[in-house]
Amino acid sequence: MTHVDFIERQDELIAGISAEIDHHTVVGIREEIDRRMFYRRPRRLTLDLGSVGFMDSSGIALIIGRCEVARSMGATVRLVGLSAQLSKLIRLSGVERIDNLTVAPCER
Repeated sequence: MTHVDFIERQDELIAGISAEIDHHTVVGIREEIDRRMFYRRPRRLTLDLGSVGFMDSSGIALIIGRCEVARSMGATVRLVGLSAQLSKLIRLSGVERIDNLTVAPCER
């Protein structure tokens, strides 16, 4: 079971993910986020990873894919709530160099 809680603010969609992001959970998470993005058409998608304890390469693919979807809508993506471990994974993967993505500083 996946857990994505949404907060909608004017032109922003905040997706709070509270599950491990791996090959078992990524499809459900992706579908939930995309469904809401296509419905709301936000100018910015914020992925709150503050409750994510584990993320593998499937999570990197999730982020890259959401950046592509957002770009097709003229939107940007922001990552927040990163632990030191997730921040390192993001940095090492090179994802932070995607042009429509911003990464908030590590929070914990």
